[in-house]
Amino acid sequence: MHQIGSISRALDSIANIEFKQINLTRGQYLYLVRIKQNPGIISDHLAQILNVDRTTASRSIAKLEKQNLIVKKADAENKKIRHLYVSDLGQKLAEHIEAENAYSNQKVLSGLSQSQIQELKKLLSIVEKNSNEQWQYVKNGGKREY
Repeated sequence: MHQIGSISRALDSIANIEFKQINLTRGQYLYLVRIKQNPGIISDHLAQILNVDRTTASRSIAKLEKQNLIVKKADAENKKIRHLYVSDLGQKLAEHIEAENAYSNQKVLSGLSQSQIQELKKLLSIVEKNSNEQWQYVKNGGKREY
């Protein structure tokens, strides 16, 4: 099943090259788009969505904030909680990133029928669920036997 890794690396490499011109480093575009899609998200939840640890998420969030692509706003009730939102500039970049993603999806799915695309989505959802469960297990100290 090396195909999943190969597809992921190819699309990631394309995105990294294309987004270099907008000063986003490796993976930052994922954070930006997820914040746009989930206005007010907190960093812990964002880390869960992206399957990264809190420290990695915190570093990327700080870089996006320094670039004025996102803003943090204190929670109305608990001032320690900071909600994340895209700035106007971040909104424009996120829309550009989403357009690239839609284009890439269209290109890599060319030659497949609509029913094949739906079946692929269904199967990949199962694979994603399984990989998320494994990530949570290992992240929380679980040791896998292989």
